[in-house]
Amino acid sequence: QVQLVESGGGLVQPGGSLRLSCAASGSILSVHAMGWYRQAPGKQRELVATINSEGSTKYLEPVKGRFTTSRNNANNTVYLQMNSLKPEDSAVYYCYAKMTTTRLNTLDAWGQGTLVTVSA
Repeated sequence: QVQLVESGGGLVQPGGSLRLSCAASGSILSVHAMGWYRQAPGKQRELVATINSEGSTKYLEPVKGRFTTSRNNANNTVYLQMNSLKPEDSAVYYCYAKMTTTRLNTLDAWGQGTLVTVSA
């Protein structure tokens, strides 16, 4: 019915940059909050960044000043620009979106995950 498809992960050296993209598609009436989680092996999943429908953003403290999230409401796509990457940023990153479907169901959707590895 609805899905989120992520792209942009990969291997990057410390100090490098990556840009993640996540596009929502399907029987969508409207998209509300969008954002990003990450999970490293053996650690809990944490909320990295979120952006509401008006463009207001919030960030996990360790990524403030380095990561920027944005969205394109015309195509229901959310982005995560990651600069000055550190090894501790290595994780599988998952996008999410709270959406209302054309059947008027409100649900939380998740991307398939994209692996970010920061290593020399």
